[in-house]
Amino acid sequence: MPTRRARFRTGKPTVAAIALVMTLAACGGDSDDSDSSNAGGNGLERSSITVAALPLADDAPLYIAQDRGLFEKEGLDVRIQPVQQSIQALPALSKGQVDVIASANYVTFLQAHEKGTLDLRILAEGARVAPHMMDVLVPQDSDIRSVADLKGKKVAVNILNNIQSLTLNAILDQQGAGRPEYRQIAFPQMGPALEKGQVDAVHAAEPFNSAIQNDLNARVLVDGGSAPVESIPISGYVTTRGYASGNPKTAAAFKRAITAAAQIATQDRSAVREELPKYAKVTADQAESIRLPAYPATTDVTQLRRLTELMKKQGLLKKAIDPGTLLVK
Repeated sequence: MPTRRARFRTGKPTVAAIALVMTLAACGGDSDDSDSSNAGGNGLERSSITVAALPLADDAPLYIAQDRGLFEKEGLDVRIQPVQQSIQALPALSKGQVDVIASANYVTFLQAHEKGTLDLRILAEGARVAPHMMDVLVPQDSDIRSVADLKGKKVAVNILNNIQSLTLNAILDQQGAGRPEYRQIAFPQMGPALEKGQVDAVHAAEPFNSAIQNDLNARVLVDGGSAPVESIPISGYVTTRGYASGNPKTAAAFKRAITAAAQIATQDRSAVREELPKYAKVTADQAESIRLPAYPATTDVTQLRRLTELMKKQGLLKKAIDPGTLLVK
C-alpha cells in the first residue's frame, strides 16, 4: 500500500472539461475544412488532425509528440480534444468530426466494427497492461478479502462489457471465482461512489487508481494486470477505414510521430511523468508514484489476437476477428 500523499482530484469533471466533451458533437468538419488540399505543400493530404483523448496515463505519448515537436516535424497540426470516455467520441469519429481517438479501448471499438457501426482501423498501439496500472480497490475495512468474495458484489467499471470486466473475468475464471455485478461509473466518479457505499469495489486505471488509494486509503484486492492477462493490449490510436484510405500520407505521418513518442516513453519514463501533470490533473509529485502502462512502439498482431480471442471466449465478439486486417500499414 503506497503511503498517503497529497490528494488527487477525483471528483466531478470540471465545467471546462464537460464543455470540451460537448463540443465534439458541434465541431464537425473543422479539420476537414481547414486544409483538405495539398496541406501547405508538404505532401500530406491534410496537415490538421483532431484527436479525442482521455486524461489517462495511456495517452502520454500523444502529449510527448505534441510538446516535443514530433507532430510538427511531420508537418502535422494536431488538435487534442479531451473526453472522459473514449466511447463518447465514437459517434464523432464515425461522422468525421474527429479524425483519431487516442486511448481508444479496443473492446468497444472492435465490437462497433463487428456490428458495422464503425469501419475500424488501428493506426498504432496505445498501451498494454502493466503491473498495478489498474487495480480492483475496496475500502480498507471491507469484508471483501479475496477475489472469491467478489461474487455478486457491485464493482464499478468505466464502461460496461469492456476491457476492465473482460480482464477481471479472465482473472476470476482462472482462480475459479464467481463474477461480480458490474456498474458503469466514469473514472473520476469512482472514488466518491466507493466512499458513499454505492459500490463494493472499483476497478480503476491510473491516475485514478493511485488517487483513490491515497484519498480513501483504499485497499488493493487484486492487480488487474495479473495472470492470465499480463501485458495484454488495452488501447490504441484508432481511426476509420475511410480516413486512413483517403489520407494515407497523413495517417503515416501521425503514426511515425506516435511511434517516436512511444519509444521516448519506453526509454525515458521521466518523460511520461513530466507530461502527466499537464493533462491528467495530477501534481508533479503525484506523477512520480503513478504506475505506468507499457507503451509499445510497434503493433503486435499476436498480442492483439490474445485480446480478440478472449473477447470471443467471453461472448463480446460473435466471431473471431483477425486484427491484422485492421492495421494501417
